Amino acid sequence: MRICIVGAGKMGTILSDSLCLQHDVAIYDKEITRLQYVFNTRRLTSLEEIREFNPELLINAVTLKYTIQTFEEVLPYLSPSCMISDIASVKTGLKEFYEKAGHPFVSTHPMFGPTFANLRDLRKNHAIIIKEGDHLGKVFFKDFYSTLGLNIHEYTFQGHDETTAYSLSIPFVSSMVFAACMKPQDAPGTTFSKHFDTAKGVLSEDDYLLTEILFNPYTPEQVERIHDQLGRLVEIIKDKDTEAMHTYLNELRENIAK
Repeated sequence: MRICIVGAGKMGTILSDSLCLQHDVAIYDKEITRLQYVFNTRRLTSLEEIREFNPELLINAVTLKYTIQTFEEVLPYLSPSCMISDIASVKTGLKEFYEKAGHPFVSTHPMFGPTFANLRDLRKNHAIIIKEGDHLGKVFFKDFYSTLGLNIHEYTFQGHDETTAYSLSIPFVSSMVFAACMKPQDAPGTTFSKHFDTAKGVLSEDDYLLTEILFNPYTPEQVERIHDQLGRLVEIIKDKDTEAMHTYLNELRENIAK
């Protein structure tokens, strides 16, 4: 299959490296310097080159903020039969876009990031495939993600954003609060060091990615839950209520065990 990946960022190059052994892959980016370390893949720097390549599948892997804008720029250079796809971590607005685009589509979310994931062993990581997508497109990505060892789940567009608001915004916000309260430590404990590494990894992510995840319409509810639980914990600590603390810790252990 002829596959064109738009965006030579971290995920774009990971997809290129993973797909190029079995498919004819091209990767497009306006910034030619981002293509200098791309191998075994055609390197495209103009939209006209995308037309000449005539992809059967286009994977939009640009920064989340520019996903729809990039689709609008590229669509005139695609054949009507070309399937379009995205890997966005927030799907807000994409359902409506696809309904008007006039192309078969498939939307997925590989839920592993280059910052934390062991790219040689992704068996503990997950991928979401959106149910509303084209059947053949979903089959393609199920097969592809299976070869990577990912655990695959299907959600609707809305279900995806509800799920990621929980699974991404809670750890992201917790890491941000940790970073906001942090001060230099001469002798940090093991737990502190682990939290530090996590916070550092989260904050190394693209600002637009972090912003869009936190601006997910379902995120405020999750942040309010953090606020409420912090309030409860503060009261227990202020009151030095040992019984309440033991009850609270047992509740946390039950949640973790689930």
